[in-house]
Amino acid sequence: MADGMSARNGVSSAPSHLPIPAFDPPRKPKRNKYALACSFLASMTSILLGYDIGVMSGAIIYIQKDLHITDVQKEVIMGIFSLYSLIGSAVAGPTSDWIGRRLTIVLAGVIFFFGALFMGLATNYAFLMVGRFVAGIGVGYALMIAPVYTAEVAPASCRGLLLSFPELFINIGALVGFTSDLAFSHLPTNLGWRFMLGIGMIPSVILTLVTLVMPESPRWLVTQGRLGEAKQVLERTSDSLEEAKSRLSDIKQAAGIPQHCNEDIVSIPKGHHGKGVWRELFVHPTPVVLHIMLCAFGMHFFQMTSGIETVILYSPEIFEKAGIKNDTHKLLGTMAIGFVKTMSILVAMFLSDKIGRRPLLLTSVGGCCVCLMGLATGLTFVQNSDHRLIWAVALCVCSILCYVSIFAIGMGPLTWVYSSEIFPLRVRAQGCGLAVAVNRVTSAVLTMTFISLYKAITIGGAFFLYAGFAALAWLFFYTLFPETRGKTLEEIEALFGTFFKWRSTMRALNQKSGDVSGQVQTGNTTIGTGNS
Repeated sequence: MADGMSARNGVSSAPSHLPIPAFDPPRKPKRNKYALACSFLASMTSILLGYDIGVMSGAIIYIQKDLHITDVQKEVIMGIFSLYSLIGSAVAGPTSDWIGRRLTIVLAGVIFFFGALFMGLATNYAFLMVGRFVAGIGVGYALMIAPVYTAEVAPASCRGLLLSFPELFINIGALVGFTSDLAFSHLPTNLGWRFMLGIGMIPSVILTLVTLVMPESPRWLVTQGRLGEAKQVLERTSDSLEEAKSRLSDIKQAAGIPQHCNEDIVSIPKGHHGKGVWRELFVHPTPVVLHIMLCAFGMHFFQMTSGIETVILYSPEIFEKAGIKNDTHKLLGTMAIGFVKTMSILVAMFLSDKIGRRPLLLTSVGGCCVCLMGLATGLTFVQNSDHRLIWAVALCVCSILCYVSIFAIGMGPLTWVYSSEIFPLRVRAQGCGLAVAVNRVTSAVLTMTFISLYKAITIGGAFFLYAGFAALAWLFFYTLFPETRGKTLEEIEALFGTFFKWRSTMRALNQKSGDVSGQVQTGNTTIGTGNS
């Protein structure tokens, strides 16, 4: 009878091993290997920038000896690459909206291939500048498209990890560039630097080939009305079928497609093909878009004003000012920078989705400020001493290595993570392109003026200035940046628009989310009781 009573009440007498949602914590989903692979391949485009930064830091030593260029020409050829890449990033947004994210990646690789070829064959300064121009365009494309593609493919659970890949490949590229410098440094001067620069054709060929096996971005497919293809990609790149359906629904809403439209091919309202995007960004921006642009542009600006590309590009010169005179020792020092920075980014990749963007970012920027002050102090003592100060040399070397490590743990990858995930779909390509443009302009200004700057205010004074920018960055991030960890790209938009009052907005959203979760849980309990 007891068994019959149990059966009538819908309760089995057999022991059940099914989890009880009200009591058992949800299982952590496995990482989506397909999304991981797609993001990994797309992010390889960033290796182009890293290689150029790394290889030029050593190649410039031999270029200056072979072509007999002045310090001003040296500054220009080092820094103008960022201005050239600005052109690439500016046109990459419209290009990726036109031909798709995947073909834009292919285009980046092809353009850089010819740039590396021209640099390797350069016979004079003018020819070398042509090669720098073409390669810079390719890098601009790569910088813009890699994080955009990754943000649009990645599920929310591991988006921070996947969006760290571009920074990882920038570091890997730099390390490869440093290694290339050391490998070819023993060749005759007129051949060594040409091999250093020309060998950059190899990663561009690899990049172009691997892109052919990647799927197109699901968000771009939706904006083209290709819902059937987008659904297939989302099902392969989401942690669950329910998440894929939810992501598709959010993207359709952002693209202006009615939810009841489920055909494989649908027509798209003309207003959602990119028309009016520039007006929304600059002429009549909403408070949400204005807040997002302030955060994205500010983050890219402060990433560069912290001096990271100056440290890497001019590392042999900085080591020389610190008292290290041997060329081989300077190149070994640059290799150490590349190795430490690459190892550090591997740590950061697994932290942003665990402890959040804000804690990691604020810790990193604060640490960079301290390290820059240490480097500035060491350089100041070395420059003002009549004899070799071993402790000051050690302080300079340790400060540089600690600086690039702390930068790579937070400020480096999170700039790409954060700026790629906060822009709404309708303005994402153009917004990210503009953010990269801010990054490149700032980089160009700093790298093209570094020698002139330290001659004017001393090299120690230059790094005290960078430390001041890092301190301002910390205040900027603390006051304006909401946490985005674990939220879908469409949910993130709701966090912006209140500027300095974003904390109250987040509390309200969390409370609303909690209320909805409570209602759903109560509803499930009621259904269960009704069945019993």
